[in-house]
Amino acid sequence: MPEVLDWRRIADSYAVIQYAVQALRRGRTIAFPTETGYALTASGLVPEAVQQLGAATANGAQDPLTLTVRDAAEARDWAPAMSPLAQRLARRLWPGPVTLLVGGTEQGLANRLSDDVRTRLCPDGSLRLATPDHEALREVLRHLPGPLLLASLPGDNGTAAANAEQVLRLAGERVDMVLDDGPRPSAQPATILAVNGEDWQVVQPGVVSAEQIRQQMACLIVFICTGNTCRSPLAEALCKKRLADHLDCTIEELPARGFYVLSAGLSATLGGPAAAEAENVVRTYGGDLSAHRSQPLTPDLAARADYLLGMTHGHLQALTDYFAHLGVQPRLLDPAGDIADPIGCDRPVYEACGRHIWDRLESLVAEIARKEEG
Repeated sequence: MPEVLDWRRIADSYAVIQYAVQALRRGRTIAFPTETGYALTASGLVPEAVQQLGAATANGAQDPLTLTVRDAAEARDWAPAMSPLAQRLARRLWPGPVTLLVGGTEQGLANRLSDDVRTRLCPDGSLRLATPDHEALREVLRHLPGPLLLASLPGDNGTAAANAEQVLRLAGERVDMVLDDGPRPSAQPATILAVNGEDWQVVQPGVVSAEQIRQQMACLIVFICTGNTCRSPLAEALCKKRLADHLDCTIEELPARGFYVLSAGLSATLGGPAAAEAENVVRTYGGDLSAHRSQPLTPDLAARADYLLGMTHGHLQALTDYFAHLGVQPRLLDPAGDIADPIGCDRPVYEACGRHIWDRLESLVAEIARKEEG
């Protein structure tokens, strides 16, 4: 008889996570709640458990399994040849109800698995990767040594099992434990998105639409300073101007052309205006900072960024220490040295800071436009 644990009434969630981890290591299968229903999981290091997992899929052994990963960075360990587009979508759409179908697994960690497990996981050389957004499953991923494989339990009308009762009815003896978190909110399956280089295709429609995916494909450039009132707002506004000129469009048209430019601060308060002197300098270049409001850099923003640029070596060190694991490798706007903070100085110092930033942006914008356009 499968063991059912009610996640909603658990007093010590850490103890339950450790219990689940040990159960998976012993080869037990566990049904976890996700955004789109309940999914059956097993450790990829236990071939017998993986075989049991595969038997629960809609078409048995014919259905490939999904590999759950902590984040986009871990996904690259399994598919080192993931294209820049696949990596961008992973950063933007995870955790969430999107499974990425990618190639480039030849040099990845899947080659270390047993032949039987590898055949079930990537039968044609491609790999399904996902990061479901449920606390219990994500915590298990943090503590489980080795890969966690997932199979959707086919329920009514082609959707996944929506509650623990359906899991018990559908999986029968194939499930050893159910972590019950009540009925799941979505009646739609997870979206499966195949990404091959810069080409993509929705192979299974689901919660996230093709239009929502398309919106996540834009290039995001984020400039970082300390308080997000002087240097990084200057860089944001001047980069928009440089980029618009390069693309022969207006600043307002940049999102439609696939570019977003933002700024944030490592020690910024929320909602402060740009320094008046910075506003004046930007205006001379044809930009506008009147609507700027400061914001702190968050892990979510850092993870979504395609370019994360600091003003000083101190900023770069902080970005590398705390945010580099979330997404792209941070870098300096000026590799040759720091961009000095003009705060508290008179207009000539702000003008010199603006010129410094403007000059450095020329090569950066050319680099970004070349990569994104071609």
